[in-house]
Amino acid sequence: MGAAVIAGARSSTAPAPALLLERAAAGDAEAFDVLIRPRLDKLFRMAIAITHSETDARDAVQEACVSAWRQLPKLRDRDRFDSWLAQILVNACRAHLRRQRRTSVREIPAGEPSDESTSAGFSTGGHSEQIAEVEAIQRAFDRLDPDVRALLVMHYQEEQPLADIARTLGAPVGTIKWRLSNARKALDRALKVERR
Repeated sequence: MGAAVIAGARSSTAPAPALLLERAAAGDAEAFDVLIRPRLDKLFRMAIAITHSETDARDAVQEACVSAWRQLPKLRDRDRFDSWLAQILVNACRAHLRRQRRTSVREIPAGEPSDESTSAGFSTGGHSEQIAEVEAIQRAFDRLDPDVRALLVMHYQEEQPLADIARTLGAPVGTIKWRLSNARKALDRALKVERR
């Protein structure tokens, strides 16, 4: 019966069933795997948006999963599993960003140039301006505090409603609105500095 429940849960990405959470909290690694696996892509997208580094994002997701496995027995409100997991990930991303600032090492993504921009041996003006703007936005985003980054990612990239963000961060919705407003202003200020 237990294997049937786990097999059935693998085919669904619905919120974690109470039985799987209970089994995972009791130390069942297979049940925990069933809970985490469908969430990994979303966790990675969120981590890479916050850290701007595939390496740091992978590390943060791995660290968050290990922390969730260890801390799951302490989770009292099992209905908040996804919010709780997101908060663990945000904390892991913040830790990686702090370590990155201490070491002052930044990963530079390697990419291949597009055929259309290099076919004549030079890049078109419009394309160069777009690249410059994207790079300015990324540098401005990198200037922000990790908490501000996480909030902007959760709301604008992950499109989480304010109520969900408030539950994840353990703050009232009004506080989240205020923080989000301040986060947008901080990004605008940082972008102005980068465009100079």
